[in-house]
Amino acid sequence: MSPTTRTPPTPPRPVGALRMDDARLAYDERVIAEHLDLTVVDGSFTVVIGPNACGKSTTLRALSNLLRPTAGTVALDGRAIHQLRAKELARRLGLLPQSALSPEGITVADLVARGRYPHQSMLARWSAADEQAVGAALESTGITDLAARQVDELSGGQRQRAWVAMVLAQQTDLLLLDEPTTFLDIAHQIALMDLFATLHAQGRTVVAVLHDINHAARYATDLVVMSEGRIHAEGDPAEVITPDLLATVFGLDAAVIEDPVNGGPLVVPRHGTRPVPPAVPEPLPTPERSCP
Repeated sequence: MSPTTRTPPTPPRPVGALRMDDARLAYDERVIAEHLDLTVVDGSFTVVIGPNACGKSTTLRALSNLLRPTAGTVALDGRAIHQLRAKELARRLGLLPQSALSPEGITVADLVARGRYPHQSMLARWSAADEQAVGAALESTGITDLAARQVDELSGGQRQRAWVAMVLAQQTDLLLLDEPTTFLDIAHQIALMDLFATLHAQGRTVVAVLHDINHAARYATDLVVMSEGRIHAEGDPAEVITPDLLATVFGLDAAVIEDPVNGGPLVVPRHGTRPVPPAVPEPLPTPERSCP
């Protein structure tokens, strides 16, 4: 009798604060992504990258409960995320959306203060702890001097930092950031990414959608690469980012070398690279207001 061939068991997925299982994400009848299995490990700095229209932002919307999967589940600490009350979820999860709208005429200080709403009740309104959290958020994003300015008077980069400050004022253990460096010059991009890295080092779990592959390689502990609505690869950036992956997913002819300053992989595109033909774009979601 020939020996029975056994298939090695599939290793268990790691336990994470935030977990997506076999999810299908759609707007009405239009499916954007499906069969998504994603675990955000506690204490990780997870970065999601991929070409335009691959489903990155839609995935983040589902993880933050702005979009409910049409199949599969999203859970936070083992509980279906859509079952959590809004205030309870806001005490656990801070979200920086891609398209944020602020009330007309609101000042930077008042916008950032709205990040404290989840921690207040009918009996306990503004407190010294709230004041301290708002001050720290303004300082850490470098906009203390803009506190009295109206948000709609700011430049795109200043406005982006005001929204980041509001999310930081929530003081959640879990941060979800959709293209947080949008509108920022390179110095402010690095300053903001360094801030997120510091928060991560202090124990926060961070999930960010980024376009810049080198930012992703530098800051991520866990890298997720999406393509055409599926997860193409995930793991340590040093193992995931290869010339083959860049060619297959991004249509990019590039070398991957060791970053001479920070270590880790550094992507160096070759001259004359042509991008892959654009995919059918995701529908633009209705802008979500992050502040209560």
